[in-house]
Formats: sequence, C-alpha cells, structure tokens
Amino acid sequence: MSNSTKYIFVTGGVASSLGKGIIAASLAKLLQARGYTTTIQKLDPYINIDPGTLNPYEHGECYVTDDGAETDLDLGHYERFLNVKTSQANNVTTGRIYQSVINKERRGDYLGKTVQVIPHITDEIKENILSLGKEGKYDIIITEIGGTVGDIESLPYVEALRQMRWEFADDCIVIHLTLVPFLQAAGELKTKPTQHAVKQLLELGVQPDILCCRTEHKLDLDLRKKIARFCNVVPEAVIEAMDAPTIYDVPLIMQEEELDEVVLKRLGLSRKSKPDLTSWKSFLHNLKNPTSEVTIGLVGKYVELKDAYKSINEAFIHGGTANLCKVNIKWIHSEKITKSNAKDLLGNLDGILVAPGFGSRGITGKINAVQYARENKVPFLGICLGMQCAVIEYARNVIGWDDANTAEISPESKRPVISLMEEQKNISDMGGTMRLGQYKCELKSGSKIYEAYNTEVIDERHRHRFEFNNDYLEDFEQNGLKATGFNPETGLVEVVEANDHPWFVGVQFHPEYKSTVDNPHPLFTSFVKAVMDNKN
Repeated sequence: MSNSTKYIFVTGGVASSLGKGIIAASLAKLLQARGYTTTIQKLDPYINIDPGTLNPYEHGECYVTDDGAETDLDLGHYERFLNVKTSQANNVTTGRIYQSVINKERRGDYLGKTVQVIPHITDEIKENILSLGKEGKYDIIITEIGGTVGDIESLPYVEALRQMRWEFADDCIVIHLTLVPFLQAAGELKTKPTQHAVKQLLELGVQPDILCCRTEHKLDLDLRKKIARFCNVVPEAVIEAMDAPTIYDVPLIMQEEELDEVVLKRLGLSRKSKPDLTSWKSFLHNLKNPTSEVTIGLVGKYVELKDAYKSINEAFIHGGTANLCKVNIKWIHSEKITKSNAKDLLGNLDGILVAPGFGSRGITGKINAVQYARENKVPFLGICLGMQCAVIEYARNVIGWDDANTAEISPESKRPVISLMEEQKNISDMGGTMRLGQYKCELKSGSKIYEAYNTEVIDERHRHRFEFNNDYLEDFEQNGLKATGFNPETGLVEVVEANDHPWFVGVQFHPEYKSTVDNPHPLFTSFVKAVMDNKN
C-alpha cells in the first residue's frame, strides 16, 4: 500500500439496516467536496458469488456497473452521491473470496500448505481491499463491511481489518455505526446497546476511532461524554446520526457534526479547504421546493419491498427535481392488475412505469398495465421486461397475434416476439451469464428517445437474457410500433416507441442505474416532463 492512500472502514453494530452505506457515501461526498479523490467498496459476507441470482426480496435490487458486475445496491448510493463510476472491484463477497482461494489451491499456488481462514482467507480479503489503492487513483478508500459485527460470517472481514489496523496504523481508521434507542416507557435514550456493540468489536481486537450513533432524538453533551468514556473515544468522535427527511440531507448533517473534520484529523490529512457543496445544496433546495406534482404508478412484482426498485425510485427523485416537480410513486403489484380492474387501479395516475423483472409471475398484469397506458394515452415508460411486455401487448392487441409471447415464459410459442439470442441458447448457469454491463445504442433522430438524450449514440447498462426478435420487426413498424434505438454491433432492438401516443417508450437497458444527483438521467427527466405536460 502506498503511503498516499488512506483507508477508512465502516462497520455496524446492534442491528442491520442502520445505514452504513448512506454514512459511507455521505462521508465520501464531504471528502470529495474538499478535493480528495475518494471511492467506496462494499464487502458482503454472504456466500453467493454476487447478488445476481438472489431474489430481490432477499437483498433488494441487484445493481449493475459499467463493467457488467452484478453488485450490492449500496454501490448505487455510492455512484449517485459521488457521480463516480464503480466496478467489480468495489463489491466483494465471501463467495468470491473463497472461490479465488480454492482456485489458487487447486492450481498449487500455496505450495502444499494447509489452506486456512487465517492467513489465506484474510490475506485474500486484504488483497481485495488494497487492490483499489494500488491503482494510485484515490487519496481515500472507504470500505463498508456488510452485516453486523458479531455475525459468524463477518468474522474473517473483521480479522482482516484488525490486521490492517496494525500494519497501516497511521493510514487506517474505523468508524462504527451503532444504535442509541429511545425507550418510550423510560422516556430516555439508552447507550447500553452501543457499549455492548463496541465491546464486541474490542473482543475481536478492533478499537473504533469514531462512533456514528443512529438516533431519533438529539444526543446531549453528557450522553456523548458517557459513550466516549465507555467506548475509549474522544467526545468529538461521538457523532450524532439523526433520522433525516431524505438520504440526500445526510451529507449536510454529517458536515454539521464535523464527521469529515474528525476523520481528516485522525488520518493526518489537511483540513484547510472547506467542502464545496454548492451544487448539492442547490439540488436539495429544488428537491424540497417543487412547483408542481405528479403521480406515477410503478408496476412491479416486488413492490412490497421498496429496495427492490431502489435505483428507479432515486432516478424519479433526480428527474423530478430537475423539473421542479414532486414525483409521488404509487406502488402497484402487477399480479393484481386484470383487464377488468385496470381502470380502478391505474385510472388516477399521471404516468405509468412498468418495471424490470424475471419469470412468469405477474407478467399478465404488466401486459394489462401497458394496454391501459397505450389505449388511454397515459405517458408510459417500460424498462427491460417492461419494454418486452410492451412488445407482447402491441403484438396481441394491435397486430392481432393472440399467441404472441416471450420465449422466457412460453418456449413453445408460435410467435416468440421476444426470444433468446443464439449464443444464449445453450447456457445452463443462471449467474453472470446475461447481457450485462454497458453497451452502445444508436438512436433515430426525430424520436422521443432522441429528444430525451439529444445525441445519436448513448451508452447504457444492461441486465437481461432475452431480446426483441428481429424476425418480426417489419410487422411492428408497419403497425405503428417503431424501433428507435439499435445496438450497432448486433443490430438488436434497444428502444421501441408507439406512434400515436403522447409519450410511449420502452427501453431494453436500465437507465435508472446511471442517474446521479449531479447528472439526473435524461430519460427520467424527459418522462417526468412528458407526464407534467400531459397532465396540464
């Protein structure tokens, strides 16, 4: 590790879901705003190689990077906050660590030694942490360890962190995120869970430098001193992390708490420049002061868990704010939509988005939602499977092919308007075998999609296996569903638009993955604008 790179570890205690990812992203934003080059990586303790094969109910959405890595949704937060691309190197799972070590053992790299958790697994973890620093691109690397300290599966990560604290004493600090709950019956905040969480970390040989305390009530100075005394930190290193109105408030809250000041002091880095958060504050001002409001239905089959569509949700916040418009999302379960109740469920919406997904469950409801949007001239955006549903709906209800379907659901279909590419047909593994990551797309001028991007060639991220079947392209075009975006290498259709409609666009790619605070995605910005115009 070069002396120039500093390492910050973020761990969690007491309970999961306290917001390690948001704290890490907020700190990174403050350090970036001071002129330090910063990136964040996530170490996930589960044994899956990546979240690609996980049900969204298990782990929220699967986020995809430019280089085609299927990663944890926290990487989405990192990109949205920092406006910096992440890659495969930013997300490491236990599955990948063990796979790599076992491959080395099979090749004979360990020279006949007994392969053990220490040193082999911990060395592999450290190698993954340090590899980002070897590139020399970053002044500071923030590493978030998933799960909660004390979980069996996170022990090797905490051990690797303990070793790094000794090996790079001046270049490495630990921030521990804990909970200070308010007990209604006693009418007071309780510090004991935090004390126990730190004690557990100490038992593993790690002394945290900074404590971020999630709380619903303010921590007064006496309480901070008490926590500091019991947990061996200075009082200014006890940071209050109050519940915030939006995740985008957290960087400013952390700045008020001087988290970045304490971090830079501990790492021996200059604190001269103050963070420049002008554009961030301007975004927040616009977010909180909209001049109009729309309601858009998000039709999906995982709507009970909002995290399953995290990036879409955030892209609507960015695209809405760019239009000074508050986007209210109405979550609609696709399994519940039938032709007879579509008007009741969708009738009061200003716009409809049909979400991505896999498998047959809920697909009929998605097709019904598309039909409602098309026939009632409601602005529509279909993403990935949402675009494929638009193609199936158009084939059935406009062209008149009742048997049109996707080969994913009905392999025997006589009219597979959505089907597999030849090279996908013999693949049996589910994980990492889709069309993943960034691909080019050429847009037709004069189309809605071209208006949105205002450029001929775009790069967007993909995550799918099935494609528009070009055998039927001419039939669709003659009947008013135009292909307006193509992949230049394969000629595959990426975008479809309906002619006689205020705004009806389906895209095979995932625009939501690339929307950030500094660069709201043009497609979401245009969709929200179309919804506003249509409403007026």
